[in-house]
Amino acid sequence: MNLSRPARLLLRLALAAGLAVIYVPLAVVLLNSVNADRTFGWPPAGLTLRWWGAAWASSGVREALWTSVRAGLGATAIALVLGTMAAFAVQRHRFFGRQAVSLVIILPIALPGIVTGIALNNAFRTVLEPFGVGLGLFTVVVGHATFCVVTVYNNVLARLRRTGIGLEEASADLGAGPFTTFRLVTFPLIRSALLAGGLLAFALSFDEIIVTTFTAGAGVRTLPIWIFENLFRPNQAPVVNVVAAALIVASLIPVYLAQRLSSDVGTH
Repeated sequence: MNLSRPARLLLRLALAAGLAVIYVPLAVVLLNSVNADRTFGWPPAGLTLRWWGAAWASSGVREALWTSVRAGLGATAIALVLGTMAAFAVQRHRFFGRQAVSLVIILPIALPGIVTGIALNNAFRTVLEPFGVGLGLFTVVVGHATFCVVTVYNNVLARLRRTGIGLEEASADLGAGPFTTFRLVTFPLIRSALLAGGLLAFALSFDEIIVTTFTAGAGVRTLPIWIFENLFRPNQAPVVNVVAAALIVASLIPVYLAQRLSSDVGTH
């Protein structure tokens, strides 16, 4: 499609404005993490890494970080198993209600977080508490897995649709059993899709706060919850900016890797 010069200029300005809305606030957070002024005066009076040292020395930050990592790894592990199984069931088999199953799997990512959080909170209190299992890290992992499954499911489903079943049928024709075929043929084909889905699932879990608030209980504090609790405490403001800046940088890694892995789908 050929656009006139004014139209191209308008599109570029719109793109620049959209990117500015997204990334300028992130740049401010990064700059404030090294701002020597505790009140974040503008322009910065100087630059310092003092707040980064203070953040690392904070036991609350380290404990919250470790909790987020454990919750993310647990939710990702569940998502990899359930998402992969669901993708194979929907793509490789024909059964009544197949589209409905696909919709049910994808729905949690579309629901507002507060709706999911309230529903999970009620379910956990009704089902688990009579057995002596209260809200804690386990319920956080289960809560995060409900929407992390979607990322793995979508990635694996897309890969299965592109690869087809020709190579698997050829493997079976040559005498390989189901497990041998999966190990030598199917798994190598979906490996990068699994890794991409797992990275996105971990990133989603690591940054989640709404569902976590309803499923964590009083004794579990993830890093996003720690940030929210300390956001308006004057003495903690510099440390909060450092933690937020670290999260911004850390979030780029799984998202970038997932994007690169997903872009390689067509090469297999």
